[in-house]
Amino acid sequence: MTEISPDWKSQNTSRMCFICGRDNPVGLHLHFYEDAASGQLVTPVTLSDEYQSYPGVAHGGILATILDEVSGRALNVGQEDEQFWVTAKLEMRYRKPTPTGVPLTAVGWVTRRRERTAEVAGEIRLPDGSVTAE
Repeated sequence: MTEISPDWKSQNTSRMCFICGRDNPVGLHLHFYEDAASGQLVTPVTLSDEYQSYPGVAHGGILATILDEVSGRALNVGQEDEQFWVTAKLEMRYRKPTPTGVPLTAVGWVTRRRERTAEVAGEIRLPDGSVTAE
């Protein structure tokens, strides 16, 4: 798992968001950190069995949701004013099963930015750095 640097800025969260909402009783309560040096957004996550499909394997929809959030939020890395973006298209590649109960790292970054549209990417990584989903 990626170690969170004390130099990284923590992004804001909302109250009821499924991914970051502090008051959402069924949410993941993730924290997002900006690595300004790399331009990436990083979040540690360990998924419990409540988010599995097959025994011990995270559900692909949950992984897509996490990658949607971490890659979309990457658009705010290094920006003074937080902007809200919406996803127009989501393309996933599942490389190998993502285990539950294992510390993972979700990373997002911007690949192309225009005035009103952007392209972003993201990965879910195992502790050894191998990618399970992108």
